[in-house]
Amino acid sequence: MSFVEEVELHGHIIDSLLLPKVLDEIITQGGSYIIKDIRVGQRQTDGSHARIEVRADSAEALRRMLDSIHDHGAVPTTTTDCKTEPADIAGTFPEKFYSTTNFRTQIRMGGQWIEVADQEMDCGILIDPAKRTPRCVPMTDVRLGDPIVVGRAGLRVFPAEPRARDNLFEFMASPVSSEKPKGVTVREIARAMRRSRDAGEKILAVLGPAVVHTGSVEHVCQMIRMGFLNVLFTGNALATHDIELSLFGTSLGISADHGLPIEAGHEHHLRAINTVRRAGSIRAAVERGIITSGIMYECVRHDVPFLLAGSIRDDGPLPDVITDTLVAQKLMRDQVPGVGFALMVATALHAIATGNLLPAWVKVACVDINPATVTKLTDRGSVQTVGVVTDVEPFLRALVAELAKG
Repeated sequence: MSFVEEVELHGHIIDSLLLPKVLDEIITQGGSYIIKDIRVGQRQTDGSHARIEVRADSAEALRRMLDSIHDHGAVPTTTTDCKTEPADIAGTFPEKFYSTTNFRTQIRMGGQWIEVADQEMDCGILIDPAKRTPRCVPMTDVRLGDPIVVGRAGLRVFPAEPRARDNLFEFMASPVSSEKPKGVTVREIARAMRRSRDAGEKILAVLGPAVVHTGSVEHVCQMIRMGFLNVLFTGNALATHDIELSLFGTSLGISADHGLPIEAGHEHHLRAINTVRRAGSIRAAVERGIITSGIMYECVRHDVPFLLAGSIRDDGPLPDVITDTLVAQKLMRDQVPGVGFALMVATALHAIATGNLLPAWVKVACVDINPATVTKLTDRGSVQTVGVVTDVEPFLRALVAELAKG
């Protein structure tokens, strides 16, 4: 195998299994390797280093191997700057663009390693022509002539560090399980939210309409009043049924008091939307005393920004709903900087959409009765997610009680 490239790995490459993953990728793709040098950290806090010679039988096979191991932190030892090409078509990347991950990334320019800003998966890297600084940019925002990083030369990725374990052997160690002790998980989530609040970071909530249907509105309202919810991402449904509950005492026509359908209750969600549309906006309806309780009411009263992203199945929708998907994505990106913790409850599509925008160092808790929701989120790259498979209302009730202790 005459096509050779030398790569190196740094950090917790042993306990995080990055080194075995890299070697396995090389073998799986028909290559071979020689470990030229390896230094193993002696303590749990010590990093390790490995220098590996990667061999392939063609230039194309070698390129594929290097591409696959790059996301595990394997960087060629050759010290070259990154390469760029100008975008030849607005709204598209050059053919050989580098596709980003949600892990911390640096590029080499002028012999120096520079941090990439606005880290996000499935983007390209734009070199700001004026400031000469790199940042992630979505495909739709590319302008004609923008310098976009191509290839993998002069790029390095820092995969997530392994989480410390309390015990050598952990029962049910998978990130998603319906059999994990919920009390311990709730306490850990509450501690993470307190740390984010105390550090001045924003706490983002991504909520689905089941929050209203299960009688959890007051729990979320308490979180807002206590300062544990600073940004809200949701859709037309949650806001509509939350407002329906405030106006009519029902959710999807079901009475919140006795849990039974009421006469003409199926009209209530549409009448709630119509009422807000007549007022002009949710904020206007709150300020005029039309909406007097609920999640949207507390968001307006406590200046919590909310973003309602629409879908093809929305009734109405409410006047605040953003029906252009690309506009909704952009506004969501604008709210991501400064987020230290994200709580995603009872929503699959909004959770996955938000997870795609978050860098890997933002901790995520995803709560849903359906384990597939959490699995889908982690399978799409949001590996920092802790999944809790449980009913929404008992979880939020326990979380608020835990937060109130502090």
